[in-house]
Amino acid sequence: MNIEQLRDYCLHKKGTTASFPFDAHTLVFKVLGKMFALVSLEKWEAGQKAINLKCDPDYAEELRAEFGAIAPGYHMSKKHWNTVDLTMDEISPKLLMELISHSYDMVVKGMSKKMREGLK
Repeated sequence: MNIEQLRDYCLHKKGTTASFPFDAHTLVFKVLGKMFALVSLEKWEAGQKAINLKCDPDYAEELRAEFGAIAPGYHMSKKHWNTVDLTMDEISPKLLMELISHSYDMVVKGMSKKMREGLK
């Protein structure tokens, strides 16, 4: 999956925006103002393709045990975020889309009922 496909997939989700709130290189995807994915475009262009995604803590541990390409979130809460290294062939586009959707769903799940209803 290239960066344009990743961007399109994230932005296809309801209520999602993309911005650079931290610096000119870190692309952040948010659902109703809450982060669910981060990508360093500077590193991506240098060949270090990776994405930070929110994850259920138990599922995060399972994923880290199963895939060498999934590690605790870089510069994020190690309990709730994973960094997915996309330079390894281990992560299929299908799995990546599932992980992005899981991250989005985790963030939406933590929102108030009123906010969730606004996404329908």
